[in-house]
Amino acid sequence: QVQLVESGGGLVQPGGSLRLSCAASGFTFSSSSMSWYRQAPGKVLEWVSRIDWRGSRTYTNSVKGRFTISRDNAKNQLYLQMNNLKPEDTAIYFCSRDSGGQRGQGTQVFVSP
Repeated sequence: QVQLVESGGGLVQPGGSLRLSCAASGFTFSSSSMSWYRQAPGKVLEWVSRIDWRGSRTYTNSVKGRFTISRDNAKNQLYLQMNNLKPEDTAIYFCSRDSGGQRGQGTQVFVSP
């Protein structure tokens, strides 16, 4: 059974940083491409970043240069380092397994003075 559990969200001031984590289980994490998505209040789900099984990374334009996706295959963990956060980054963040589309329950990020 695929399970994805996000953590690390919270309240941060503009310009601050957070590191999100996603604990994965129930599938072969090391051979899976993984993504982060987010959903802001009243908006549709938005893809944020992807890392494939080889470690190749892609980002949506609005987070390039500020966010870094990474993975630790030995720990079955996916990460999203978020720097220079902006109020428009406020959202619930989800990790997702690309094949199958499973997502976790999400972790809330709130960026406000």
